Amino acid sequence: MMDEADGEDRERAAPLVTVFRSPRRKDCEERLLVLTAVGISGQLAFDGQCLIEVSATDAASALTHLSHYDAENRPLPPPPPTPLPYPHAWIGCVLYVVVLMGVAFAVSGGLVRLDAFDLGELDAARIQAGQWWRAWTALTLHLDGPHLAANLLAGVWFGYLAARQLGSGLAWLLIVAGGAMANLLAGLFGPPEHRAVGASTAVFAALGLMSAYSWRERLAWPQRWARRWGPLIAGVVLLGWTGSAGEGTDLVGHLSGFVVGVALGAAVAVPRVNWQLNRVPQWVLGVAALASIAIAWTCALRA
Repeated sequence: MMDEADGEDRERAAPLVTVFRSPRRKDCEERLLVLTAVGISGQLAFDGQCLIEVSATDAASALTHLSHYDAENRPLPPPPPTPLPYPHAWIGCVLYVVVLMGVAFAVSGGLVRLDAFDLGELDAARIQAGQWWRAWTALTLHLDGPHLAANLLAGVWFGYLAARQLGSGLAWLLIVAGGAMANLLAGLFGPPEHRAVGASTAVFAALGLMSAYSWRERLAWPQRWARRWGPLIAGVVLLGWTGSAGEGTDLVGHLSGFVVGVALGAAVAVPRVNWQLNRVPQWVLGVAALASIAIAWTCALRA
């Protein structure tokens, strides 16, 4: 009994040490609860501010726990300001419509060879035989009016959003290149009997491009994982929602376009790569996109 009493007396006699102070009583009460939860006794005191006092023997442990609590609950700094959208995003959309409508009119009006589909469709066996240009020409061919209209609407929408992020020239160069690369992969590694036409591969390349570019930009931002990964998740949801509907849908083409677009978007969002690309005028990049299609059709018509 004497030993217990002596221990209680020594505990009461131990000097108190201030381990936290704040002008707000609520801050002290929150931290006092933290200390109580880990078995450290403390008390509130006031000297113009609210204080937390613990015995000297518990001070080191109390400071450690309070430091961990502050680190876990420190508010995140605000993200950097959202970059201003590029102007004139509509220009690439207009040219996209002109190219697809122009090819459709030329084919239906007999302005080019009647076997334009045979010359330009994505034919895996012929791509494997060396006719690489089909990866580009197939993007501009459509089976009928509804097929063309669907790709015009989706392409204009995704292309406009991508152009606001990257600039009209760069966005459309990557969209065309992404669609063509996806077609080329499908032609080289798919079954020889695989055939396809349509701009949908490029449309989903635009979706992947936007999703990955936004995701890669957010990697360094101090924010919750849901906001950081939100663009990629949204892109996958849109791919599943719009890319798998309809009879005869080219699922492989849509998926490969999206995957290639993701790879391109993540690559151009790297700061050094983005800085180098921004040194090239947007109109030069846009002309390169149009030139790639013109070169491909020139090769097809001479074949």
